[in-house]
Parts: sequence; structure tokens; C-alpha cells
Amino acid sequence: MTSYYNTLATIRQDPRFAPHIVVWRTVPPTPGRYAPTPVGLHPRLRALLMGRGIERLYSHQARAVEHALGGANVVVVTPTASGKTLCYQLPVLDRLLREPASRAIYLFPTKALAQDQLQGLNRDLDEIELGAAAVTYDGDTPQHRRRGLRERAQVLITNPDMLHMGILPHHVQWRELLSELAYVVIDEMHIYRGVFGSHVAHVLRRLRRLCAFYGSDPRFILASATIANPGELAENLIGAPVELVEENGAPQGERHIALYNPPIVDERLGIRRSPLADAEHLALALVRRGQQIVCFTRSRMAVEQLVIALRRRAREVSLSPTAFRGYRAGYLATERRDIEAGLRDGSVRCVAATSALELGIDIGGLNAAILVGYPGSVASTWQRIGRSGRGQDTSASFLIASASPLDQYLMTHPEHLFDGSAEAARINPDNLYVRSGQEQAALYELPFDGGEVAQDEDRNAIMGALEAAGQARLSRGRWFWAGQGFPAGEISLRSAEAARVAIVAGKEKAGRAVTIGEVERRSAPRWLHEAAIYLHEGQTYLVRELDLEAGLAHVEPVSTDYYTVPSEREEIDIEKVVSSTEGERMTVAHGEIRLTRQVTGYRRQRFDTHEVLAWGTVDLPEQMMLTTSCWLGVQPALIAELEAQGLWSGDRGGARGPNWDVQRERARQRDGYRCVHCGAPERPGHSHDIHHLVPFREFAWLLGVNETYRDANRLANLVTLCPRCHRLAERQVALGSTLADVGHLLRYLAPLWLLCDPGDIGIHADSAGRRAERPTLFVYDQIPGGAGLSDRLPGLIQPLLHSAAHAVRYCPCEAGCPACIGPVLAPASERKPNAIGLLDALADLR
Repeated sequence: MTSYYNTLATIRQDPRFAPHIVVWRTVPPTPGRYAPTPVGLHPRLRALLMGRGIERLYSHQARAVEHALGGANVVVVTPTASGKTLCYQLPVLDRLLREPASRAIYLFPTKALAQDQLQGLNRDLDEIELGAAAVTYDGDTPQHRRRGLRERAQVLITNPDMLHMGILPHHVQWRELLSELAYVVIDEMHIYRGVFGSHVAHVLRRLRRLCAFYGSDPRFILASATIANPGELAENLIGAPVELVEENGAPQGERHIALYNPPIVDERLGIRRSPLADAEHLALALVRRGQQIVCFTRSRMAVEQLVIALRRRAREVSLSPTAFRGYRAGYLATERRDIEAGLRDGSVRCVAATSALELGIDIGGLNAAILVGYPGSVASTWQRIGRSGRGQDTSASFLIASASPLDQYLMTHPEHLFDGSAEAARINPDNLYVRSGQEQAALYELPFDGGEVAQDEDRNAIMGALEAAGQARLSRGRWFWAGQGFPAGEISLRSAEAARVAIVAGKEKAGRAVTIGEVERRSAPRWLHEAAIYLHEGQTYLVRELDLEAGLAHVEPVSTDYYTVPSEREEIDIEKVVSSTEGERMTVAHGEIRLTRQVTGYRRQRFDTHEVLAWGTVDLPEQMMLTTSCWLGVQPALIAELEAQGLWSGDRGGARGPNWDVQRERARQRDGYRCVHCGAPERPGHSHDIHHLVPFREFAWLLGVNETYRDANRLANLVTLCPRCHRLAERQVALGSTLADVGHLLRYLAPLWLLCDPGDIGIHADSAGRRAERPTLFVYDQIPGGAGLSDRLPGLIQPLLHSAAHAVRYCPCEAGCPACIGPVLAPASERKPNAIGLLDALADLR
């Protein structure tokens, strides 16, 4: 223990780290609280506990077991590594011992967690000599094994997706399980929020409906990390009352938690050093001193970048590169099992992971956790912190801030993390987008009684629409499914289980492609377009071909010093206005939109410096999504007022690269020396202007560093405009840039009120007012059909605008930076004043 304290003291005093530690908080250890094992527990289970040296249970374990044995539905909400498994394992095993014909279903959100729990459950079954079978049933289960599972599984370990698509629609084949189902265990309940949670709530209702049909009435035991509304979420998920157990009785070791803000490397632009760079240095410092650590990142790309960097420096700490591993969605099951085993036996000293490792998979006792960027919620932050120092061990966690406005807010307001409450997890099973598909799935499984339908307005409307489409029919007072196939197969509970694209590399000797991973079909154009660099387990791959129809992306391993960042085109059409409030300075509205996206290009950026090396174009199909949005329309009078004050003069000066004069003349000649907008010809002695459709500065040309001016000045990006039309075009571009800058701030600050991740929100700036008749900023839900986030924005606009105005005005940068108005590709001195001017006006702070 002394050596561990010495390690922490060394980190705190190290001149590389000490100046950037904003807060170092020590959370003292807490003793355990215990209670006697419930007297009603089966003698064999009492003997099992005694054999493991467990004479008493933690107080929350005893309460949960008592409630479950008494026939109640239970939800247990305690921190990571507090022994929640026993809260459901003991009641289930007790029932199996007393009623050998009874069955149980365990639901876990990931395959990895299911496999991890299977080992522990089978060990318990062997020790009590029950003779029952516990098996996993997921997408990897071979077809020839599935029939045997249905016949012999007394404890079925699966996930909501397989319950939704593989069990409920085929309930006749599972009637033995459903007719004797005694318990349903739902672990990691806090995961089931938003659209995913709303779908799962319907899946559980369908399960209860089928159980009632077959004569069973299972009890539910739910386990969750700390959230603000566990009882409410549990009852909304299962549609029944629950007993809440939330007073943690497990002991907790001393914790050291540091908030770390990387240094500013460009005072003028306010640019901070990448948090990945500081994570790399800190990870090596800890590993060098014998510590085993986990580094949580917020993206798959960040995982791979960190693994590459650490492996390059493995010799500095006298380790093999294989001691540093990545862990994220997209890895094959065999890879994940190998990494988990390496963490348990100590051969893996550092793992870089996304939220895939945040859940309760058994990876042994890690000494420290590094969080590369704020995870997006207080609850998730503490969940990740809890992955180190499990049990009564002392541990340390380091939250390294990114340059995002939300991260920087936490650096100046640490009380939000240490003293604020965890967020509430919300679901909305009544969302018609979710419910319509789930009602079809339920109808396919069992007919609806006509009276039952008539009393439910939404269900009645859904049945009527299905009847009109020939997918349902009413016969003798009952509704029957009349469509083709089974509807559950068309419903994705979460994006991770939607249609996927397999990533194949090279050829095996037998001539078959080697699958190295997979991604969701919807995100494939962004990460697997032709010429993209795909990162996997520290290796860089060049994408040669993306075949969306076949669901395949062909890649080959390459060695590069750059990665690629996609560029997208977006268009929005307003489908329905639900509410609208007209103000003197702006209009605030909410409704439904149709979002059309298309990946049109990409830029290459160097790994170490992130400088732009080149731009490329791609030709991929459009993707369409219906969702909900809040939008802010800036009144024309305010635009004119601010323009008169000097805002939005446009990007009119500066060098345009060595080929500018030649390209300018070619563009004028192509356009017949006329303005392409109004048709005005050039006057003698006065040439028209040439306008960049994609602003020149976005290409980040640096003399002597790159040649991106060639992409900026290609003819397809140039149009001839008369001076008047050019001024209007430049104003529109500048105004669009300001709207996008304001949107960046709102997107990152909204989670302080909406309790979501910035990635759940999208922004779109329409400076021309094509859709709302005035310059408009759209803030929309990134989930098809909406997740209810933008519904709440109209009532939060003023506090959001005030916070955004404060954030940008008091940011120490000179002209805008990632911590306020967003990433900077090239200097633009007018960006920050423009954003301040518009925000002050909208928030009425002038």
C-alpha cells in the first residue's frame, strides 16, 4: 500500500502533471454494513455462502433477498463492485432448489457480460449439486444448438434483442420455459433509457403477456448503478410495482479523484493539448510504477489512437506492445475474451476502452482509471471510476478534460461532479414511433381482444392503420396479424443491433476473407467510405471498397501517419410544427423534421499534430431520418441591426494559394463572365468576384505545410458572382458560420439540463432560411423518431443562451477555440465577436 501512495505522490509532484491538476479530491474509505442471512434461504445456499467465508450478507443484499423471497419485484441500486449479483442469484437458486421444474431468464445488455455471468452461475450450480443447466442464447449461438437449449435450459442467459426477436415471436417453441418462468433478472438497468429503454419496456410487456397466456407470473429482479430515479425507471420498464433497495452496505476503499486540464498550447486560439496526449503520458507513468490501469475514451477512434501511441512506447516501460490492448464494440468475441483474460491474469497492463468495458464484466482489480474526456453524465463518470480499486482497495481516477465546452465547464465547476446528484434515466413507452412497431410484434404473437383495443386510443389507431394496410384483420371480436413475415425482425431495439457491415481484410489461404470487425450500417458511410483509414486494435487499414447492399467493407492493412475525418452534407425539411412562439428577436418552434445526410468527402489529418494534409471526395447514397427538433429563427430585423454594427462582413481577404489567379480566370471563362446568380455581365475594366462554395478557410491551407488550396480552388468549388451577389453570399456564409458556432455551444451545454450526451443532439444551420423563412438554427434528436430531448428545449432556451453567452465571452482565447465556439481549422478573427454579438442579442444581454 505504501508503494501505491508513493506512486500517487509522485504523480502529484511530477512537473509534467502537477500544474494541470485542477482538483485532487480524496474520498475516505467507508466500512461495510452487514445483516444476517435471511432465515428463509435454502440450507444448501446457506452452506454455499459459509463455504466461501460469507457468514453475513451486506445489508442491501439481505434486504433484496428478503423482498424477492417474499414474492416482490425488486430493484437494487448500489455502486459498482458492491455485490449486486448475490441479490438476484440467491433468490433464483432458492426457487430452483425448491421447485426443480421452474425456470429463469437473465437479461444482460451485452454478450460479454452474459458470458462473464455464465461462468459464475454454473460454478454456483455445481457447488449446490442442483443438476440444472445454465446456458447462453445470443446471436452467436449456432442453429443446431438452439433446439437443445430450449429443452434443457433452466436458466437462460440472453439479451433484450434475442428475447425480442429470437424467443417471443417463436413462443410456441419456448412454451416450456414460459409456462414455468419464475424469475426474470435484468442487470445494468440504467442502460435501458431513451429509445432503447422504451423498446425494452414493450418487450417486457410482451413477455408478461405470453407468460400469462401460458399460466406463469414471473417476478422481476433488477440491478442498477446509481441513478436519480431507479424506482420510477424499474416500474416503467416492467409495468408493475417494485421494492426499492438503494442503501449500500458494501465497504469502499479510499479513492483519489483528480480533475486534470491539459495546458493551452496556442494562447491566441485558445487551443489545449489533446487529452489523448496527456492520457498517454499519465498511463505510461502509472504502468512504469507497476500499476494496472484502464483508460476510458469517448470514441472508437480514440481507443485505437491511444493503443497505437502506447504500443509505440512500450519499450520505455520494459513491456511488450501486447501489454497494451484496446476494447470496444466491433471486436470479435474471441478478441474480447482474450483481452478480459489478460486483464485478470495481469498480462494486459493497460486497456483503452469505450463504454463497452464500463459495465460489470469481471476484469479483476485494476489500480487506476483514466477518463479521457467527461463521459457525458455524472452517473457514467462514477460508474467508470468504480472500475478501479474494486472492493476495499485504494484506487485513483483521473478525469482529463477535453476542449469541449462541457468538459471545461466541469473544470471550473467541480461541484457539479462531486456534489451534484446522478441523472435520471427516462423512457417513454408511449412514443408512437416505438409503440407502433412493438404493437405489431405483440399482435403477431397473440391476437388482441377487440374490447382491449377499443379502450386504448393509440392501440386502436395503430390497429386501424394496420387494417388499412392489410396487415391486421378483425374477426369475431379479435384482432389478428395478417401481414407477411414476423414484424419483430424489422424492429431494431438499438443501433448496435441494426443491419451491420462486416469489415473484411485480405484473404486466408483457403481463399476466404478474414472478418476483423463490424459496424452499424447507418454509420458505415462515415467510417468505411472508400479511402478511409479504419483503425482496429492499433492497426491502420485502408478501405478499398464499401458495398452497402452486400453489407461488406473490404480493407487492407497499411502503415500511415494520418487518419481520416468524414465531411457530410445535411438538409432539413420541416414536416410538422407542433408549437411555435414568435418573439421580437427570434422565433422558437418545435416539431418533426426530415433529415437527409450524405457523406461527400473527407480530410486527412496527421496523427500527432492533427494538421490537415489533404481533402478527398466520395460518392455515396443519401440517408434519410425522421426525427424531432427545436429550431430558433432569427428575426430579419435583428439580422439587419447586427449587420449594421459590422457583423458578418464575410471572408473577403487573404491569400488563396499559388494557383488562384489561374483558377479564378478559368472560373470566369466557364461562367461566360456573368454572375451565375443574377446574370449580370462584367463591365469593361471591372471583373466579377469568384466565390468559394465551401469557404476557403475550411480547407486549412498552410503555406509550406500542405497543398489543400488545390482542393479549395478546384473549379467545382468556384462560382462567378457580381460584387453585390458576392457580398450577399459572403454574408450568408458568415451568418451560417455564426449559427453553427452558437449551435456547437448549445449542443455541448444542453446536457447540463437535458441529462443526455452531446452525441444525442445534432445541429444544423440554415443561414438562407430555406426551410423556416428566416436564418434558422435547428437542434434535433439524433435518434429516428426522436427521444424526447428537443421537446424540452423550448422551455430551456433562455438559460441555455445565457450560459452560452457567458462561456464564449469569458473564454480566454482571442478568436474562438474548441472550448467555446468549436474547433478551428484556420484563424478567423471575426468568429468570436460574431458569436458574442448574436448570443448577447438573443439572450437580451446588451
